[in-house]
Amino acid sequence: MQTYLWLSVLGLAVGVCGTLVGAGGGFILVPTLLLLYPREKPETITSMALAVVFFNALSGSVAYARMGRIDYKSGLLFCSTTVPGAVVGALTTAMLSRRVFDLSFGVLLLAVAVFLLTNRVRATPAASEEGNDEVTRFLTERNGVSHRYTYRATYGLTISAVVGFFSSLLGIGGGIVHVPALIYVLNFPVHVATATSHFLLAVMSLAGTLVHILTGSFQHGVRRTAALSVGVIVGAQVGAWLSSRIHGAWIIRALGAALGLVALRLLFQAVPA
Repeated sequence: MQTYLWLSVLGLAVGVCGTLVGAGGGFILVPTLLLLYPREKPETITSMALAVVFFNALSGSVAYARMGRIDYKSGLLFCSTTVPGAVVGALTTAMLSRRVFDLSFGVLLLAVAVFLLTNRVRATPAASEEGNDEVTRFLTERNGVSHRYTYRATYGLTISAVVGFFSSLLGIGGGIVHVPALIYVLNFPVHVATATSHFLLAVMSLAGTLVHILTGSFQHGVRRTAALSVGVIVGAQVGAWLSSRIHGAWIIRALGAALGLVALRLLFQAVPA
């Protein structure tokens, strides 16, 4: 019981941080599980993490929906490619050795961290390149704040497919890549990007989790996942509440710093002495 209690506390922290930055918390949970359970297979770790990310994203999406921050039209468009990518990624996880898994995950986290910490968030979204697939979106939050932004649909669909594959492969949920992509490539406002990313995460992580259940990877982590999920459901509500009180630039810096620390710790563990 004490172990499950501590897992719930961990889930609470993951839910707060993951929802605050729109990343689902997988970037914290996966390396933590790798440290807690060094002998577990990669597919067991990813199946647990993806299931927890689903409950986190679902809870956070409910909170963001009440704030009116989710761009559902764009989210559903991107789901058309991120879900197939997630299914393929989930099926590929079992092919990786634990050391390759750790190194790949660490390098990905470090690359995203460097990008986030060295690029400033634009005060206003940049203009999109001209193209036949250009999409312009208007969104007004419940508090009256209005947003207008334009992006290329082909860019969004391509990015979502890649994110779906690698996020499901590594069990991270994909928010650590999707949020920066929505902001820097597709010109989404920060708060809309984090909320829409959470909506995407809920759909994508559910698809990946179902694949893991069907392949039997999830059967060894059900109880631990349940304990973690209790915490993330509560934490996600807190994280969404905090997001309205923290400037978007600080959210991105916090995400970058957290990813950098986790990446260095994981790489240190994976590289042989």
